[in-house]
Amino acid sequence: MQLLSSAIRIPSQPPSLSQLKPQSFPPKHHLPSGISLYKPTGMTSLSRFIAGSVTELAAGAGTNEVSTLMEYVGKGGINVGDDLLVLLYHIQYACKRIAALVASPFNSALGKHSTGGAGAGGSARDAPKPLDLVSNEIILSSLRNSGKVSVMASEEDDVPVWINDDGPFVVVLDPLDGSRNIDASIPTGTIFGIYNRLVELDNLPTEEKALLNSLQSGSRLVVAGYVLYSSATILCTSFGSGTHAFTLDHSTGDFILTHPSIRIPPRGQIYSVNDARYFDWPEGLRQYIDTVRQGNGKYPKKYSARYICSLVADFHRTLLYGGIAMNPRDHLRLVYEANPLSFLAEQAGGRGSDGKSRILSMQPVKLHQRLPLFLGSPDDIDELESYGDVQQKVNPGYEV
Repeated sequence: MQLLSSAIRIPSQPPSLSQLKPQSFPPKHHLPSGISLYKPTGMTSLSRFIAGSVTELAAGAGTNEVSTLMEYVGKGGINVGDDLLVLLYHIQYACKRIAALVASPFNSALGKHSTGGAGAGGSARDAPKPLDLVSNEIILSSLRNSGKVSVMASEEDDVPVWINDDGPFVVVLDPLDGSRNIDASIPTGTIFGIYNRLVELDNLPTEEKALLNSLQSGSRLVVAGYVLYSSATILCTSFGSGTHAFTLDHSTGDFILTHPSIRIPPRGQIYSVNDARYFDWPEGLRQYIDTVRQGNGKYPKKYSARYICSLVADFHRTLLYGGIAMNPRDHLRLVYEANPLSFLAEQAGGRGSDGKSRILSMQPVKLHQRLPLFLGSPDDIDELESYGDVQQKVNPGYEV
């Protein structure tokens, strides 16, 4: 990755306090006369404004104090255990590095240079770009440093990577979902799932036990999450007891609990899908979309379409507002995308389906297995499934 190293330097480990030098940016003497960066017009002081915002945030979360991700999962919070706490620290640190990379002025050049080949289990259209590969390497490095991971299976790798014989966890991930949208500054994300290592497989050859550990059913997930890189960097995760979102505070470097115990509405009024493929859809899906957008469905309001073409972003909006985010083609990956996001949806009271069956009940048979995916409000998913024929099995005119 010579292009990356010559363009932007990202430390592999957090800097020590002695390396941090306080700076004033921009310098005061560069500010126009009469304007102070530290006392905005109409505001007594920036510090008072921030303090008030933090107080409101804590009150909204139903607490007296603002909770960071590490505090929430540590002994002062839900206490997930030392091993998982260490792993989560390294994952969230890797995602901060990816967030900085995505926001860098050099990312446009990185995003435009394709490797020229197809990605793992994909087509030329899905060929990984350097940003995908760099993100993959950042996370792999962090997982190695954690000492808590035996296997990493990534959308960018043909086979799982065996990391550590003693690591208690298995991590599956899509390191940079939606990277094709980077040049347009459209939101992207990282999706991850964490399983316990299957110790009963320890006597098998390395390649075999790495693969079988990575093909666990989504019902066995210990943790699932995504990080949304957008106007804010948001880490949304579940440990099997609700879904919670943390927003990155750039002034401190901490992920702050901003959306505790997210509950997706039983119904929404938004569907998210590529409408341009309407005439390629099966009859049942066309009937469903025609019905709800005319307000003739079980929910007597006309639905609106909102489609970003970034899975993490479309799902994040659906999680907060309700409705359905969907791709009816055999396109999204069961292991890296469907399982973690379905786990989050269910923990928030929603559903994840392939149009016929519950995602988390499926047993993966291939590492890069693809399937249709429907995520969202439980009543909306139930109504969609009642139309029967909603999976698009043919893809005329474009590649999967």
